[in-house]
Amino acid sequence: MKFTDLTSQYDASRSLINSRIQSVLDHGQYVMGPEVAELEQRLASYTGARHCITVSSGTTAMAIALMAVGIGPGDDVITSPFAAIAATEAILLAGAKPVFIDIERATCTLDPRLIEPAITPATRAIIPVSLYGQPSDMDAISSVAARHGLTVIENGAQSFGATYHGRQSGNLSLIGCTSFFPAHPLGCYGDGGALLTNDDALAGAMRAIRMHGRARRHAHVRLGPGARMDTLQCAIVLAKLERFDQEIKQRRLVAAAYDAMLQQHVPLIGSRSDRTSVYAQYTVLVEDRERVRAVLAQAGIPTVVHYPVPVHRQPAYAHLAAGASCPVTDAMAASVLSLPIGPYLAASDARRVALSLLDATAARQLQSVESVELPG
Repeated sequence: MKFTDLTSQYDASRSLINSRIQSVLDHGQYVMGPEVAELEQRLASYTGARHCITVSSGTTAMAIALMAVGIGPGDDVITSPFAAIAATEAILLAGAKPVFIDIERATCTLDPRLIEPAITPATRAIIPVSLYGQPSDMDAISSVAARHGLTVIENGAQSFGATYHGRQSGNLSLIGCTSFFPAHPLGCYGDGGALLTNDDALAGAMRAIRMHGRARRHAHVRLGPGARMDTLQCAIVLAKLERFDQEIKQRRLVAAAYDAMLQQHVPLIGSRSDRTSVYAQYTVLVEDRERVRAVLAQAGIPTVVHYPVPVHRQPAYAHLAAGASCPVTDAMAASVLSLPIGPYLAASDARRVALSLLDATAARQLQSVESVELPG
């Protein structure tokens, strides 16, 4: 069993992926080829955003977003410490300072109630980070931001395809960022990312920034890196888009199967009723995690911890968080455990994972779990 089964996904779309790759090899436009514009149009249409700008990674997307709105040295940006390093890294790459606030226990996303007390005259923006496939509470966050004149930049790296109040992740704030890291529900075969916005001027600025700050050939009007997404990677995402909605449905069926078997016995990171999840990960809470992981590994079941060391406790960033108090983050970091999930995980494998977890955690009523009828 694989934690993320990219092989089965490739097998399901092999002819389309190969055809898309071959088209790029045939026309030879490996940088800014026609697939780049095609993917941008498709992603804008998918989310309902007016503009999409593909870039080299999700981290780069956030850094470009911050640069485009003029955030830099002397500015503070509020974000979550319970996340991949990317948002914090992007803030620092833009020259600003990250300010960490704690998360909600139920979703592990940024707690909107804690934003206002953290705002100072230096605060310029908020980067809420989606986690485990679902967006943050974007309306509550945006409401606080509006009262204080702050910019909200959504980090939707793990939630592309999910919705919040019926709106697509990536189109929930002034700028939405996503990532096409291979393990994400919509991934390429390398690095890639995208920015989404309805603001024409910002879209133009972000397009220029990703091309070394170039407005036109030999005319560089602002600072910017070389941050284009390769044509080949755009072609791969275009191919995967054809099955993306169906794969989301399959992920949700697997999650529903896990829910049916586990929710009476093991604490889960759930999905709020006002939003949907694409289940980038399926995450539970366990005690004595390393022992549980070892038992599962012995049964041939891989697990991953997202994330065992919060950002505010990472050696490179701890000095920035001397005053940060994030007890929920610390508690989650000590107990979260992500189980295998994906559109090609067989129902029999999901049952085996659940039974092995319940056995490892000494949960009771295993017989009742074995009789659960799995969705799909």
